[in-house]
Amino acid sequence: MNQPDDFYWMNKALEQAASVMFVTTPNPRVGCVIVKNRQLLGQGATQKAGGPHAEVCAIHNAQDNGHDLAGSTFYVTLEPCSHYGKTPPCVDAIIAARPARVVIAMADPNPLVGGRGIARLQEAGIEVHCNLLAEQALALNPGFISRMLTGRPWVWTKLASSLDGRMALYNGQSQWITSAAARADGHYWRARSCVVLTGLGTVLHDDPLMTVRSLATPRQPVRAIIDSRFAVPETARIFNGEPVWVFTTHLDEAKAARLLAKNVQLIVMPEKNGHVDLDAVLAWMGKQQINEVHVEAGPGLNGALLQAGLLDELLLYMAPKILGDAHGLFRLPVLNELDQAYQFDFFETQTFAPDLRLRARLQNRWDTLLNSVVHK
Repeated sequence: MNQPDDFYWMNKALEQAASVMFVTTPNPRVGCVIVKNRQLLGQGATQKAGGPHAEVCAIHNAQDNGHDLAGSTFYVTLEPCSHYGKTPPCVDAIIAARPARVVIAMADPNPLVGGRGIARLQEAGIEVHCNLLAEQALALNPGFISRMLTGRPWVWTKLASSLDGRMALYNGQSQWITSAAARADGHYWRARSCVVLTGLGTVLHDDPLMTVRSLATPRQPVRAIIDSRFAVPETARIFNGEPVWVFTTHLDEAKAARLLAKNVQLIVMPEKNGHVDLDAVLAWMGKQQINEVHVEAGPGLNGALLQAGLLDELLLYMAPKILGDAHGLFRLPVLNELDQAYQFDFFETQTFAPDLRLRARLQNRWDTLLNSVVHK
């Protein structure tokens, strides 16, 4: 049974996890706080892959401050690991600290963990409580949970449009429909992702860098291009020396070798309906331990991802403007019935004056993730 302060302290652990939003990939963002007699003894968050996990960081923080952890309560946003990876099992470090209780936000569906961490704690005589603020913990790690559950990352597309759902004029002008504040927020979503994905059309029309520039980040996500014909210009600005993946069905070894010198990797994918098989792309990314994919593309790639059922979430910035006849957000076949529409559920709104940010997702897909992290 939860105690009155448990929600307060778990929120503090969630804040710790959020503090390493751009750091931990491919590992999940995890926070931990240690409390005794309503006093904070130590806190920490998972570090860069290969570094200490949240529980170990919190233990060291408490010990550095001279605290005895026996009889304390640990609040952890994800089930402690029970296996050897790049670091020893966190559950061993917790047991050695001799806490009275461990409160866990969500279970870990990783087959290497899968309830074993919880069982180890209970076998050691430690009181364990699970599922406290599980959905809030999931919101920090949908990509990791999706990859553990389905083998593919969590995918959202970032869209900027007018009130009438238009993203660019027919002459190509789209900069800028939304405000500087909205664009800066978009860079946050780039920064938290593992991959920023675009299409050949966007590279040809806008020649973007697709890097994070509006905020400080310890790492840049990999940029990736869907380019079935391998027609991307070698002079494109996106080839700035940082890693870029190009997914194609066309092998041009000479061009690939030239781009390799610019840190570009060519990945030849199966063909589907004359284009790159997008299912295969996301499955490949899952095998590369990619957790979250941020799409910034035109109506062609957005429409293809939507039709393939590969968009989990929409991140829409809407400006209070009317553009009239112009390019829409998705290129899709004409529907004959309203019940053929693609249905998403809104779950968050926020203003970035004068614009509005709307977030929508496939609720059944989200519920599947949530059910997977609730300890039965």
